[in-house]
Amino acid sequence: MAGKTRKIRRAEVNYITIKTRLKPETKDDYLKLALLCERFKKAVELAIRFQLKGLKKSEGVKEISRLILNNWWYSDSAWDYAKMLLKGTTQNGGNPKHIHLKSKFLISKPKENENGNRNVRMEGVKVKIRSNGEWLNFKLKTVGKFLPVVLNAQKSKYGAQIVLKNGRAYLHLQIPFWIYLEHFRRTTKGRLYAGFDLNSDRVNMVILDENGIIRDVKVVHFPEVNSPGFSKWKAKDSRVKALSQLLDYAYYHGVRVVFFEDLERIKRRNGKAASSRRGNRKALNFAKKELLEHGVIIALKRGFEVFLVNPAGSSKLGKELSRRLGFDVHSSSAFVIGWWGLNYLKTHKIKNN
Repeated sequence: MAGKTRKIRRAEVNYITIKTRLKPETKDDYLKLALLCERFKKAVELAIRFQLKGLKKSEGVKEISRLILNNWWYSDSAWDYAKMLLKGTTQNGGNPKHIHLKSKFLISKPKENENGNRNVRMEGVKVKIRSNGEWLNFKLKTVGKFLPVVLNAQKSKYGAQIVLKNGRAYLHLQIPFWIYLEHFRRTTKGRLYAGFDLNSDRVNMVILDENGIIRDVKVVHFPEVNSPGFSKWKAKDSRVKALSQLLDYAYYHGVRVVFFEDLERIKRRNGKAASSRRGNRKALNFAKKELLEHGVIIALKRGFEVFLVNPAGSSKLGKELSRRLGFDVHSSSAFVIGWWGLNYLKTHKIKNN
């Protein structure tokens, strides 16, 4: 079981999204924003066609700005979003020519060497959105506890995404994660370690001490989320709540370090895409990937050290150990992930010393 020491990496979160609502000062402000969002959607669709034809970014962004948006920075954001859609479609085996956008939205990336955002500016609770040479005026509304974070974020660069839904406008702010932690981060003084196995219908956690001895095992099941017709939003909520519940349990029971599977490592071998269809499906499983992203953010908020472990072989070894440990396969896999992570940290510490 010791075998070759596998590398792990520290989980990092650069930005966190805070969702707020925008209240327009006039009806014209909302209508002009709706028109801008419609144009942005068409700009993304045009960027997809340009990229499929092999057009260079500089030329494509220039054409999108000239033909549709009349704004270089919006056009650049539309190009990058289209590139992300094409990449996801290719990985999932879809046809890029069949990409169709339904919702109206707008994205404005932050510029690297500037604070704030060039097209979406915030001044306290006032928000100005650039549209065809003029500024549209809105008032920001958010949960009271997040208001200090939003006000503090205005001093740094932030990304902005605007979504129109049911006649209302919403602003999704991407702010630096360290700003969020300044207001909400906890600290933990525990000495234990926890390994997790994430699945679409359950989350398994095994707590270990520094010698790799099992101290506790917890499992939360939510099989209803995979039922036909079950709301995907309710399914997401159930999964995140279950994982948050286990992380809270770990926090109050002396855990300091948590280990998750590194899904990016599943589909790569020596830096190249693996040929295993099963491995690729596992890595691209949306529910599992989404749960991992939320898990990393929640764990960092709780003050844990978070590491991602290469899970290659964990399921196979988990099956072999399940009878010996008296666990189900998924709990055994969680133990393997935790043990591998702990083993690496101890070895790494010895080498550093």
